[in-house]
Amino acid sequence: MALPLRAIVAFHATARTGSMLSASQAIGVTPSAVSQQIQILENHVGTRLFSRAGRKVVLTEAGERYFDMIHDEIERIESATEYLRGHHAITVLNVRISPTFATKCIVPRLREFLDANPDIELRLDATNEPPDYSREHIDLEVRHGEGTLSGLYTEKIIDERMLPLCSPDYAAVGSMSVEELEQHRLIHSVKNLVQWPHWFDKVGHQPRRRLDRVLFDRAYMSIEMAAQGAGIALESHVIAAQEIRSGRLVCPLADPPEVWQASLWIACPHSHLRQHKVQSFIRWIKSLFAEE
Repeated sequence: MALPLRAIVAFHATARTGSMLSASQAIGVTPSAVSQQIQILENHVGTRLFSRAGRKVVLTEAGERYFDMIHDEIERIESATEYLRGHHAITVLNVRISPTFATKCIVPRLREFLDANPDIELRLDATNEPPDYSREHIDLEVRHGEGTLSGLYTEKIIDERMLPLCSPDYAAVGSMSVEELEQHRLIHSVKNLVQWPHWFDKVGHQPRRRLDRVLFDRAYMSIEMAAQGAGIALESHVIAAQEIRSGRLVCPLADPPEVWQASLWIACPHSHLRQHKVQSFIRWIKSLFAEE
């Protein structure tokens, strides 16, 4: 059976715009023609792709999966067509990256990469969920972890030193001992590989009292709470670099023990390394931390 290409285009336009009217205007046909093409596609695949919600249409679960699988290809076709009409070629680079690392380390310097690579359209997918490269259109990822990713190319970006950090108004630099830390509110980033109990264990101190804790699932929230003087966070010198440089965060220990986590990695399928866009991003992100 022939692939219903016109129906696929109508589906893509409707899913992207959220209405058949908008889709009809985008592809230059009537709304009834869009509706007819979607029905043809639903008959072809054997399942409903949309359900109605008032005047709008909403993707079903099957429709969402189908849209995720085809939308990058449709946009590549559009880009290739525009290029042949005389426009510049644009290459789309899809990068999955942890939200805090993106917010604190990548976005503030991202203009450097964009200015140096005007032919690349960058899409950052800020989530901690590991991608399924067989189904998702992700070119590479930057993730926290141990770096043991079966079947993938992995390369460590940098080791992170885990430091107790607080506002200088909360405690001055070098004003505390390790033993005194347990008397204060300790702020936890629950997704860090090194947590407060692990840190105390590594430095050889067992707290004698129940810790006063507050827990966050994003490090940027822990950093901000510490900077506001609400307690002491245990954070990476990489993730908190901006606040450390500006003086918003300081280490209250006179001689902080060296506790490290090797947790920032580049990962992608080996075949993706052949792509110029992937190599360009890898070189750039490694250059950010070369001096550190």
